[in-house]
Amino acid sequence: MAVKFAGTMNAINRGLESTKPAKGATMVEDWEAALAEVDTPGAKGILRDLASLRKQLEKDEPDADRVHDLLHRLGAATTKIADKADKQQDKLKALGEALTEAGEEQPDEEEDTAAAAAPKRARTRK
Repeated sequence: MAVKFAGTMNAINRGLESTKPAKGATMVEDWEAALAEVDTPGAKGILRDLASLRKQLEKDEPDADRVHDLLHRLGAATTKIADKADKQQDKLKALGEALTEAGEEQPDEEEDTAAAAAPKRARTRK
């Protein structure tokens, strides 16, 4: 499983947007196979989300919002299940945190707080 951790963490660290969807789908398949025999509460939910993520990545045009949601959920579930892991606890926690961060929605541009504080439109009274 160490190879799966390393490959997934490398993809996250490089930026998931630079990972080709087909490569991501292959990584997800590897994780599905690794988790198929795990009998820990929460593992089945992770498997369902992994299957949904793989299906998105196999599409010609994956739904970016759905992918972000799935990554966020997978991250939270992975972090939660890490406490029950015998040997890979630290790696699972790191993976969970990285997935959660990768799944957080990134704004397209920085918020213009000055413009928000002084809107140009005038309030109308009735």
